[in-house]
Amino acid sequence: MAEFTWLPANRATDEDVAAVFETSGAHKCRCQGLKVPGWIWRDTTQAERDAAQLEQTACGTDGPTSGLIGYVDGEPAGWVAVEPRENYPRLWARKQPWMRMDPELEGVWSVTCFVVRKGFRKAGLTYELATATVEYGEQVGARLLEGYPIDPPEGKTVIWDEASVGLLQVFLEAGYEVAASPTLRRRVVRRHLAPKVDATYTRV
Repeated sequence: MAEFTWLPANRATDEDVAAVFETSGAHKCRCQGLKVPGWIWRDTTQAERDAAQLEQTACGTDGPTSGLIGYVDGEPAGWVAVEPRENYPRLWARKQPWMRMDPELEGVWSVTCFVVRKGFRKAGLTYELATATVEYGEQVGARLLEGYPIDPPEGKTVIWDEASVGLLQVFLEAGYEVAASPTLRRRVVRRHLAPKVDATYTRV
């Protein structure tokens, strides 16, 4: 049985991050969809998105960082973006109110994107990554984890752009609960945490 492990991206290497992103549709986005101030394709270049991700993951430093790298038998295989909610400016700039529920609530971390490397797909890796967000959230002192998954109708499939935010069942398996259903397909899920340590996320 394959062994799954994970690391905060700042404790991984740039090469590990690149290996996950190079073989997926996320190669162009670089997890900047909710980070850039303007429209991602119109207002940024590929070089700018590449550089932004490199800075945000902060590999080889004390952090902070922008996500987790999942490994299968030591090989970099997946990514999940998880940061304090305030680090996603487009959550606050968009008109949909469900993207900024309880704006005054402190300690909210958002789980916004999953990427699985080609060759490791259809093996349940997103479930492992979702569980890792809970372990990580407890370590860094988050009070609440929040995700924005898609819940497709039975028998319907989703395209990569939709599935990148995660599927509802993935979050439910990790102990998240539905907090809101703003559209027929969109859910807001939350997981309340009891932090294990008084550490700041810059040290993980």
